[in-house]
Amino acid sequence: MTDDFTADAAQPAPAERRKWRPAMLWLFAGFAVFAYVFDQLTKLWVTSTMTEGERIPVLPPLLHWYYIRNSGAAFSIGENVTWIFTIVMAAVSVAILFQLRKLGSAWWALSLGLLLGGALGNLTDRLFREPSFAMGHVVDFIQLPNFAIFNIADSAVVSGVVIICLLTLRGIGMDGTRHVAVPKPAKDAKPAGGTSGEPAGE
Repeated sequence: MTDDFTADAAQPAPAERRKWRPAMLWLFAGFAVFAYVFDQLTKLWVTSTMTEGERIPVLPPLLHWYYIRNSGAAFSIGENVTWIFTIVMAAVSVAILFQLRKLGSAWWALSLGLLLGGALGNLTDRLFREPSFAMGHVVDFIQLPNFAIFNIADSAVVSGVVIICLLTLRGIGMDGTRHVAVPKPAKDAKPAGGTSGEPAGE
């Protein structure tokens, strides 16, 4: 995946990029499935081995497992509007799938896969956990000092967004091409021979 971050790297021909698309789609699917399964397995482990409100030191004082159920978005934002976040996560998931036709970059495959897997992980909680369908509370359990309690899905979403921001700042498109800004000539530039346009040195 390092080719996308190589400065001034030669861009592949359109035909070559089309050949890469199946590989990029499999890469995207792999990251999405990994993020989703990892999130759901850790939540299953927490709910089956801990009681709500229980706090277990892991690497004190840096890391604790602290089982809570969150009705808000990532990092406990907006706890009173659960249904809105259910709709937003569903819309984000559909939007990502619609963008896959442009996918031609391994780094974009990574970021979108993490984003989709994380969104689906928390969406699953919203749809199927208590107290009701589409109003379910998300299982959070990772606690760091002076920070909100979160889960693997939150981490995947944030990681995906960070990578997308870096790719955008570096001008790397979803199709894998690098967009380089061409400097415009100065408006007040004068001919080499002076204002009269005569060759210099005569």
